[in-house]
Amino acid sequence: MLGAWERGGGQNPIDRGLTLLALACPELSADELAALSIGERDRRLLALRETVFGPRMTGVVACTRCAEPLEFDFDAADLRVTGTPGPLALRVDGYELELRLPDSRDLLACAATVPADAPAALMQRCVLSARIDGVAANAASLPPELVQEAAQCLAQADPQADMRFALQCASCGHSWKAPFDIVRFLWAELEVWAVRMLQDVHALAGAYGWAERDILALGSTRRRHYLRMLNA
Repeated sequence: MLGAWERGGGQNPIDRGLTLLALACPELSADELAALSIGERDRRLLALRETVFGPRMTGVVACTRCAEPLEFDFDAADLRVTGTPGPLALRVDGYELELRLPDSRDLLACAATVPADAPAALMQRCVLSARIDGVAANAASLPPELVQEAAQCLAQADPQADMRFALQCASCGHSWKAPFDIVRFLWAELEVWAVRMLQDVHALAGAYGWAERDILALGSTRRRHYLRMLNA
């Protein structure tokens, strides 16, 4: 976990998500991790969070109307939903599209484009094949209405990729849906944990002369007892 924290410090959010994902799935290669759909990535990161820090989670957001902070609690299980794996078929007005769910490779490619062009670029990457009245069509020249339907089809097939909380501000009564980003949430928790762990290492190394690897090899219970004796 400390190694992931070091590597992820200078990464963009997409690569950081893959670094965290490697903790959850050490048996998978980097290419296999990047090929997981965004919803599957987030599902596995939720499981990682539950394993490392427990199922209970606390979020804090600002009201989009009055900026009043709102704190709310939830369980990891509340966010876990199932999607539709495999290629998706969409038939509209003579068009036949075969689609796949977006993955981290797609997000990285789109992040390198002009923001206004990113949605269209993402859709082009997710269209496996396109036909109009049985004739092959160019994914880059699909009608805007069809592109919008295709985007809705992908969103419905992978709801885990866009989780939102229905919230209401206690101060002004405003209601809205706040997005939840498990990569950002888990990374913030990992940073807090890593800093605390380094502080523990610093205190124990200074007091007992132990090496970092030996301190990190201690179980959390034994480490807490040593620290408690130092502060007694």
